[in-house]
Amino acid sequence: MKTATLAIATAACFAAAAQAQDIAPGLWEFKHDVRVPGQPDMAAQMAQMHEQMKNLPPEARKMMEQQMAGHGIGMGADGALRLCISPENAKQDPIREGHTEGDCTYTQVKRSGSTWTGRLTCKEPPSQGDFTTTLHSASHFSTKAVLTSKQDGRMDMSTEARRLSADCGTLKPLATPTKPAAKR
Repeated sequence: MKTATLAIATAACFAAAAQAQDIAPGLWEFKHDVRVPGQPDMAAQMAQMHEQMKNLPPEARKMMEQQMAGHGIGMGADGALRLCISPENAKQDPIREGHTEGDCTYTQVKRSGSTWTGRLTCKEPPSQGDFTTTLHSASHFSTKAVLTSKQDGRMDMSTEARRLSADCGTLKPLATPTKPAAKR
């Protein structure tokens, strides 16, 4: 289950990663493919979790959805995650050297046109690896990463993110990343 937690944390990290000046604010859906040798497919696990949520009693499902929404996360079809990116978030450029998102920190970050590359180091579970995020348009980006941990070995991850709507509905925006203070 720690692999599932890492995948969700990394997905949120990649969501923030794409929040550069070139994306449109609004409701975004993130489809993930996480492959860990010897473990079930993460997309299948997320779809199963989505099905289990649909089968909960209405009160329990509503409470679970509210808890997720309180963290800025909603569920889409087939286990996809939905996040609200505010206009303020869309103006930020969090893919930068030393930026920390959740338990993961970006290092060796380089940007060439609409592509970012670099290293990602995560604390829980301890893992590290390379990532590439490509901004295809203001409403679509993708990320590929290969992380390695002593606990899970190699994890191959890919994310496809698409903007669904300018309106986030009841989903709260992600917290606005903060930029480090300027050096004097």
